[in-house]
Amino acid sequence: MAELSVLILTHNEESNIEKCIRSILPVTDRIYIVDSGSTDSTVDRARSLGAVISTNAWINYASQFNWGLDRFSFKTPWVMRMDADEVFTADLVRLLPTILNTAPADVAGFYVRRRVHFMGRWIRHGGYYPTWLLRVFRTGLGRCEPLWMDEHIVLSEGSAQRIYADIIDDNRKNLTFWTDKHNRYASREVLDIVGRTQGSKDAYLGTEVLGTQAHRRRWTKLYVYGYTPIFIRAFIYFLYRYFLRFGFLDGREGLIFHTLQGFWYRFLVDAKLYETLGSKKRSAASL
Repeated sequence: MAELSVLILTHNEESNIEKCIRSILPVTDRIYIVDSGSTDSTVDRARSLGAVISTNAWINYASQFNWGLDRFSFKTPWVMRMDADEVFTADLVRLLPTILNTAPADVAGFYVRRRVHFMGRWIRHGGYYPTWLLRVFRTGLGRCEPLWMDEHIVLSEGSAQRIYADIIDDNRKNLTFWTDKHNRYASREVLDIVGRTQGSKDAYLGTEVLGTQAHRRRWTKLYVYGYTPIFIRAFIYFLYRYFLRFGFLDGREGLIFHTLQGFWYRFLVDAKLYETLGSKKRSAASL
């Protein structure tokens, strides 16, 4: 077992939460959940597996996660962020306890790889795997940056290393849920684009072009994608992912995923951005 606490955010996750917790239990039984008012059996199922539950009204992921960090008194030297639709792989179960128990004092966090499954298929191409995410950090040294979308854990000190093992994102909800969720994501992303973040004192990831994978991706999104003409960039990004990064090798499920996530979602963000900026211009003109 590892000296590790795992923090999970939930809302109506009865189809996912049991498999998530059961995958974690071989590593640690210190599982903490912040629920935002589930009306299904999420809380009962999580509690039956030993999770500690607290409830808080939802604003966005960053504020909810940071609330959980402040709410629970973690007794372990390490904390891990997990989503309710994610599970540990066997390799992560095997490697994580040893790595955490022998980590050098100057190492404050660890990256793991996220493997996305969509409609039962592993999305391996299109530049989508491996995605390295800083998910494990020393207690008190990690916070979630205050963004509405694409938020990352930021360390206040120390370095981070990689664990060459995966977590699997395998949401068992249907495509209607997926599109509804991404519709909400698009609205939240527009809030970040127009600069309406929470104004927290928390640190931000940054955009160093020679930094980590997350730094480089954000730099590309801000300074390449962000300066490409609106609407056109969604087409370009899809073509890049599906053809140049071999997304077509992910089969029919990959066609659906890359079209929806790589084109439809990006186009929807642009459409909502266009709507928002147009409303601002009309409001300014009426003054």
